[in-house]
Amino acid sequence: MPPSADAIAAVTRAYLDHHPAERAKLEPLLAMLATTPEPTNRSTLPAHVTCSAVVINRDRQVLHIHHKATGLTLCPGGHGEETDPSLLATALREVAEEAGIPPGALCLVPQLLDQPVDIDVNDIDTNPDKGEGAHQHYDFRFAFYLADPATPETALQAEEVTGCEWRPIERVASPSLRAKLQAAGLDGQPEPVNASVLIHDGVGRYLLHLRDNFDHIWAPGEFSLLGGGAEPGDGTLEDTLRRELAEEAPGLRLGPVEPLTVEWTIGADGLAVPIQIFTARWQGDPEAADLREGVLLHWFRPEDLHRLRLRDSTQQLIHHHAATLVLGRAWPEIAEPAAGTAGTVLRRAVQDDAAELTRLRLVMLDSAGVTPPAGWADQCTAWFSERLTGDGRFAAYVVDDGTGRLVSCAVGQYDHRMPRPGQGPHVGHIASVATDPEHRRQGHARRVVTATRDWLAASGCGQIHLTASPHGEQLYRDLGFSDSAGPIPLTWSEP
Repeated sequence: MPPSADAIAAVTRAYLDHHPAERAKLEPLLAMLATTPEPTNRSTLPAHVTCSAVVINRDRQVLHIHHKATGLTLCPGGHGEETDPSLLATALREVAEEAGIPPGALCLVPQLLDQPVDIDVNDIDTNPDKGEGAHQHYDFRFAFYLADPATPETALQAEEVTGCEWRPIERVASPSLRAKLQAAGLDGQPEPVNASVLIHDGVGRYLLHLRDNFDHIWAPGEFSLLGGGAEPGDGTLEDTLRRELAEEAPGLRLGPVEPLTVEWTIGADGLAVPIQIFTARWQGDPEAADLREGVLLHWFRPEDLHRLRLRDSTQQLIHHHAATLVLGRAWPEIAEPAAGTAGTVLRRAVQDDAAELTRLRLVMLDSAGVTPPAGWADQCTAWFSERLTGDGRFAAYVVDDGTGRLVSCAVGQYDHRMPRPGQGPHVGHIASVATDPEHRRQGHARRVVTATRDWLAASGCGQIHLTASPHGEQLYRDLGFSDSAGPIPLTWSEP
């Protein structure tokens, strides 16, 4: 089905927002769109809509076609067909038909995306051979970059085209198009126009999104990363990502994100799409993410991906990330509840747990006879909050009673170390092991210390240190901790 008059009017108004001086020229178009049901049909007179493709290579040259019927040298373009779902699709079909360049060889221009770079008004002479009187074309011109560095060979449509050439932007045939291209400063270099995020929980699981099974969307019915395409109002690709997340899953609030890689895929319209992939750590509940688009969100481990329908590139990306993150070690399993701990959950702490971690630390200090000064608790909470959102070398494991109150915790962090033969690149530390008095002797401390130790080991820690209290010593020895070997460890403390 061809694009509706309302859809074309929306594109026109968006264009006029950027080119208000052209309103008088395009007011007749808006008036026509308000009354004409088939604006792209060539039988719609005295004017109708056409589309052109402005293909730009890495040398800032624009493809021009020598048209047999008119003798003019123009960008590839022409009339819409019933099967064209959008104006952009018409432009892509025309360049494929006239020049033999398929959509997969092209990508969107970051500054313009799927909006026209120019809308021109052309006066068309009478054509007795086609039974057409004089009329006008409102030509929507869409710019594309070549996806590959090399300029492709063309396969010209012999019945309509006599030749082609690549002209520098300064010599583009259309004066209005030439001015727009020069003003936009287009350089022909593709850049990412989509943003996705590889979300992991830090203990071996990756969050995947099962997409709706609709033919008109990209990757229908597949598991994929969350994200989407840039829109004109986005300042950066990180802005694109966060806007998409707010639209798709508003309950999923990420902390810091980091660029990971750029991948290429083919979009639903057949265009090549460069995607900026970010990575971020999140440990929330997918059920609470308030998914608005797609079918579900779910955590998966790398070894389970072969059971899913997802792109090979996504599977490879996750496996590579997992191998890099844990330096080839196996991911620790998340412990199941022990006997006598029904109703509690072992999990990794998140930013909202900062105040509870401070409360448990105060419990630990009180057991040791230490009373912190006034204001210390606020400082401690701020310290936990900062590390739980942006420090990849920090983790806390907690037992939650099911209401959000923590009954036990252990904190782990690691540092880089000088290379040592046979040792991992990091040294780990476990601290602040604490359990509420009314929940002691139920195995909670063993659960949080085991989870923290396994996370540190999976992060490449060849050694893990802790300071044992007399009543906790046996637990740590049972978990494999022993007296230090080698030189006697000495510590200096400020007097």
